Amino acid sequence: MTKKRILVLGGGFAGVECTRRLESYFKHDSDVELVLVSEDNFLLFTPMLPQVASGMIETRHIIIPIRTICKKATFYEGRVKNIDPYGKRVTLYGTNEKRGISLGYDYLVVALGSQTNFFGNQSVETYAYTMKTLNDAVVLRNRIIDMLEQAENETDPILKQSLLTFVVVGAGFAGIETAGEMLDFLHDAKKHYPHILEQDIRVIILEALSVVLPGFSDKLAKFTRDKLIQRGIEIRLNTLVVNFDGSEVIIKNATDPSKNPVKEITLDSIQTKTLIWTAGVTPVDTIKNSSFKTDRGRVIVNEYLEVPDFAGTFVVGDCSLTIDPNTGKPYPPTAQNAEAEAKIAAYNLYADIKGHKRKKIDYVSKGQMAIIGKRTAIAQLGGLNIYGIIAWWIWRTVYLRKIPKLNKRLRVILDWTADLFFDRDISRLKIIRREQPVDYKELDEVDDVW
Repeated sequence: MTKKRILVLGGGFAGVECTRRLESYFKHDSDVELVLVSEDNFLLFTPMLPQVASGMIETRHIIIPIRTICKKATFYEGRVKNIDPYGKRVTLYGTNEKRGISLGYDYLVVALGSQTNFFGNQSVETYAYTMKTLNDAVVLRNRIIDMLEQAENETDPILKQSLLTFVVVGAGFAGIETAGEMLDFLHDAKKHYPHILEQDIRVIILEALSVVLPGFSDKLAKFTRDKLIQRGIEIRLNTLVVNFDGSEVIIKNATDPSKNPVKEITLDSIQTKTLIWTAGVTPVDTIKNSSFKTDRGRVIVNEYLEVPDFAGTFVVGDCSLTIDPNTGKPYPPTAQNAEAEAKIAAYNLYADIKGHKRKKIDYVSKGQMAIIGKRTAIAQLGGLNIYGIIAWWIWRTVYLRKIPKLNKRLRVILDWTADLFFDRDISRLKIIRREQPVDYKELDEVDDVW
């Protein structure tokens, strides 16, 4: 084989951005073959996932088919079974309908992202709802409507209260945005349920840390907390979830007794049928079980984003332990950082093949934003703290521009416009509680693709 094959694993922000950059670098180079592997055949625009859960945006409008974005690369839809950096091969699972596939490569980019981290709490993992995938958002929306339907005609006041109590664990981006959008949806929908009053609805945020939105300035964090409390959302800081059995959340304070010996560790409970877990992420099991050296599950890379022990292998995004040279701390697992790392990795691959000098990772965040419901947001941009409707408008403008296809942008704009004039749909689609696991086959026979 005279061609050089670059294999990219992952169809999220990092994987797609890296592939697009490589396509632009090797647009007219027939000696370089690009291959992209993703478990889904679409890119999910996760910043708008809470708005799908609240019914503001239609489901299909925040997913972009990968084949329409990456046109030079050969695309495989499949789940990665094994990465062999010694033999330079990646194996994909087979299913009932197709054989497993083994792909060889010269250069590898791993951008497999992350999965929800339950921190070993098995009961929470069993009964909690999550906000990580498109299916999660649809299922959560159905759950909210289901609780409204059941509570409307419930005569037992205690049971009715538990049906209308929604607990969100985690006060980061996902938790705050999900809670805000969910409260908007509940207040909009209650007009169709005459036996449900506004004071019957409870949305509670539980956070193990002492602040909401860690990483934002104290001013914006305080604004967010005050605004959410003003709108009726309960926020409990320094609170850990001990157990959830589907009907009751057991919680305790997270204060370190050695630092505050006066405060005793006490257990409390919240009666609820719905717990949404947004308290953290961890790299996927494929990464944890690989031959790469990891630290808390994330692959250790150098300043070029290359795995030191395996030349030509780069790891980017949530599964990469990339150190910010300005702070000496790891970059946070955000879409903004994932895309920045993907651009550096793509350029370094181009530099290796063409004999140019590599670039080191030296990315400075452009800022951060969060939408907190009711046309209100916060933004930290260029040292400025912006909040309220102006920040909400900035949030919409910035993220709308980041959607890679014009037709999807227009659809989202239409959804936002319709939300100004019409009530949100309260139809409940009776689908499965969770995604049915695909029957992946560990077949002896694989299709060996160079």
